[in-house]
Amino acid sequence: MSSRHLACLLLLLSASAAQAAEPPAQWLVTTDLWGNPAYQLLSLPDQQGPVEGRFDGDTLQGSRQGNALAFVVTGGDGATYRFRGEQTGTTLRGTADYPDTNASERRAMHPFSARRLPERPAGGPRQHDFVPTSYSNEFSPHRAPVLTIWPGDSVRTTTLDSGGVDAKGQTRALFGNPQTGPFYVMEAEPGDVLAIHIKRLRLNRDYADSLDSIVGRALTPALAAKATALDKPVRWTLDRERGRARPEAATGKLKDFWVPVRPMLGGLAVAPGFGNAPISTGDTGRFGGNMDFNEIREGATVYLPVSQPGALLYLGDAHALQGDGETSQYALETSMDVDFSVEVIKSRAQSAPRVESATQLMVLGQAGSLDEALRAATAGMAQWLEQDYGLSLSETAQVLGSSVSFVVANLAGRSVGVAAKLDKSLLQQVERAPAAARGRH
Repeated sequence: MSSRHLACLLLLLSASAAQAAEPPAQWLVTTDLWGNPAYQLLSLPDQQGPVEGRFDGDTLQGSRQGNALAFVVTGGDGATYRFRGEQTGTTLRGTADYPDTNASERRAMHPFSARRLPERPAGGPRQHDFVPTSYSNEFSPHRAPVLTIWPGDSVRTTTLDSGGVDAKGQTRALFGNPQTGPFYVMEAEPGDVLAIHIKRLRLNRDYADSLDSIVGRALTPALAAKATALDKPVRWTLDRERGRARPEAATGKLKDFWVPVRPMLGGLAVAPGFGNAPISTGDTGRFGGNMDFNEIREGATVYLPVSQPGALLYLGDAHALQGDGETSQYALETSMDVDFSVEVIKSRAQSAPRVESATQLMVLGQAGSLDEALRAATAGMAQWLEQDYGLSLSETAQVLGSSVSFVVANLAGRSVGVAAKLDKSLLQQVERAPAAARGRH
C-alpha cells in the first residue's frame, strides 16, 4: 500500500472513530397515557441506519431512515415497547405501542412527542442570572422549565414573598407561596439525588409580614380561649444594614424589641413522580416542598430525591427569620435574592429530605402528625448513617441514643415537620464507607 493510500485510510479511520465517539443525543419524551403525561429520557445517536440507545434506563434497538425513526425498548421485566415517529428539527412525534396495563397479552397505542435536550456548552460550569417573569403555585412536572442548567452551574435569581409580592412591593403572583422555577437539571434522572448548595441569601426589601398568631397545634384549650383576638397582621421593619428586624408599630413592652435576621428558604422542592398530581406549594413530602425548616439557609446543602427527568427544581417562600415550628403561622415573610448551585448524585436511595450545614447532618421527617414525622426523621437519619458511614442498625442506635437532637421544624402547614440533627464533629471519629458503597440501600 502506498503512503498516499495509507494516509487516506488513516484519515477515514480517524473520521469514523471521531463520529463513533460523538455522544448520543438526549431527548425528553412525553408519552400520553390516556391523558396522563409520562416523562422519560431517550438517549440515541443521530446516525442513519441501525441505532442502539437507551430509553428510561432500558436498552433499545431500532433504525433511522431519513427523518423516520423506529425502535423497540425491552423493559427489565421483558415487556416490549415499540415507538415509531418522525423527526422535525429538534422535535419527535409519533405513536408508542405499549402493553395494555390491565392485560399483558393486549396492546395499547399512545401518542408521544419529544424535544431534544441541549448539549452542555463548552467551558465548564457557568453562572446564570435568571429574572423570573412568572411563578408557580404548584410543584408540578408539567410546567415548562424556566431554565436548563448543568451540574456545577450556579444560578442567581429572586423569589417573591408568600403573598406573591416582589422586592418593589408589587403583587406578581397569587398568594400561597408562589415559587420561582422549575429549573431543569441535566443528567438528573429518577433514582438520583439532587444536591442544592445555597450559596447566598440576601434580603432585598425593608419589610416583612407576619401575624400575632399561635398555630392551633401549639395551643392548649385554655390558651386557645385566650387567643381569640389574635391572627392580626404584623409588619416588621427590616434593617438590612444592621441585619435585624422589629415589629413596625410596636408599643409597650416591645417598643425597643429587635431580633437578628437569619434568612432562609421556606420552599424548596423537586417535581413529584409519575402517578402523583401536581402538589400545592403549601404542602410537603419526600420531594421537599413547603418545608419551612429554618436551617435551609446560606451555606447549607439540601438533598432531595429525584422523581422526574431533570429533577425540576422550585424555590420560594423566603423568610427573614423564623422560630422553630413557625408557630405564628406566617414567619417574617419577605422577598429574597438567591444564589445557588446544583450537583447530581447518581443512583442513591433517600427516604426524606436531608440538610447538611458546616457542623450538622439533618433529616427532615414530614407527615400528618408529630409522631409520624419523628419516625420519618429517625428512619431517614438511620439510612444516611448506613449509606455514608456503613453503620449497622445497632451502631446507629448507639449514635442516636447518645447524640441525636430533635427539633420541631414546622407546625404551620397541613403536615408537620420534625428534624433529626447530628453533629458532624462526632462522626469524624467514624470511618466513612467507601464511595462505591454509598448508593442504593
